[in-house]
Amino acid sequence: MGRFSPTSLDLDGKVILVTGGTGSFGRRFIETVLAKAEPRKLIVYSRDELKQSEMQFDLAEKFAPEKLAAMRFFLGDVRDRERLILALRGVDVVIHAAALKQVPAAEYNPSECIHTNIMGAENVVWACLTNRVQQVVALSTDKACNPINLYGATKLASDKTFVAANNLSGDIGTRFSVVRYGNVVGSRGSVAPLFQRLIARGATELPITDPRMTRFWITLNQGVDFVLSSLAVMRGGEIFVPKIPSMKMTDLAAAMAPGLGVKVVGIRPGEKLHEMMISADDARATVDLGDRYAIEPAFVEYTREPFAGGRPDEGFSYASDTNEEWLSGEGLLALLHDGEPRRRLTD
Repeated sequence: MGRFSPTSLDLDGKVILVTGGTGSFGRRFIETVLAKAEPRKLIVYSRDELKQSEMQFDLAEKFAPEKLAAMRFFLGDVRDRERLILALRGVDVVIHAAALKQVPAAEYNPSECIHTNIMGAENVVWACLTNRVQQVVALSTDKACNPINLYGATKLASDKTFVAANNLSGDIGTRFSVVRYGNVVGSRGSVAPLFQRLIARGATELPITDPRMTRFWITLNQGVDFVLSSLAVMRGGEIFVPKIPSMKMTDLAAAMAPGLGVKVVGIRPGEKLHEMMISADDARATVDLGDRYAIEPAFVEYTREPFAGGRPDEGFSYASDTNEEWLSGEGLLALLHDGEPRRRLTD
C-alpha cells in the first residue's frame, strides 16, 4: 500500500470527469482509476487534440478494450462555461486539474493565468452546480499559501472559490473540496527532469537558483492516491494538505549528480526561497488527521460535521524549511523512480 492509498475506492458505476486530463496528473489519475475501479464513464476534458490522441494510443497499449469502453474524450477549455456545462451532464465526480502553472509565464502573461485559473475555476463551479455533480476536488499548490507570485495568487483565488461554492449548493448538495501539495517529482516543468536532461547532455554543472532554497516533494502516484483518499473522506469546504518531506535544492543536485558542481543563477521572478502549505493564520482552523492536515472552512452555511483530530500548537505553520521530515539523497533517488522514499527525520 502507498503512503496515501485510500482504504476503499467507491468509484464503481460512477461517471468521473477530469479537467486537464491529458496533463501529468490527469494521465496518472485516469490510469489508476482504470486499474483499480469500474467507472461507468471516465471523461478526459482538455483543449489539446494531439495530447488526447496520444493519450488514447498510450492507454490502448496498457489496458484491455473492455476497460477502455468507459473512456470518453471531450475537447474543451475551462474558460468556456457553456462547453463545461455540456460536458458535465450526468457526471458524478469532477477532479479539477486544469491550470496554467509556470510561475515565470504567469508573471509575464497575467491575464491569461487569471482567465484560466480564476475564471476557469468559477466556470467549473457553476457547471457542477448546474448539473448537480455530487463531489468536486480541485487541485491546488503550495504557492497558494501566502502567495508572492501571480500563479500562487490565482490558485488562492481558485481555492477560495471552491471552498465558498459549498454555500451556494443549497438543495443541490454538491460538495467541493481542495487538495494542496508541493512539487511533484518527475512532472512536466519540475526541476528534476531538467537536471536529468542536463546530465544526459554532459553538463559540467547544474543551475541552482539559491543554495538556501527548499521545497516539498511528492511523487505522482502519491499525489493521485492523496486525491483519491481525500475524495473518500471529504465533507466539503476543507483544504487537504499531505504530510510530505522537504529537501534542499543543493541536496537534490548532489543526489542526482554527485560529481558535478552547481552554479548559482539567482531566484527567478515570483520565486520563494521556501514554500509554505499552511500559514500561522490558517493553522487556527487546521485539524491534524494523521497523514494529512485539513484546513476547515471559515464560513459554513450547509450541513457539515467538522473533522475530529488534534489541533496544531499556537504559532504552527507548515513550511518546507521548518518541516520535521526531510529527504536524504537516497530517498530522492527512490522518488525519482516513483518508489516509496527512505526518509530521515530531523532531530
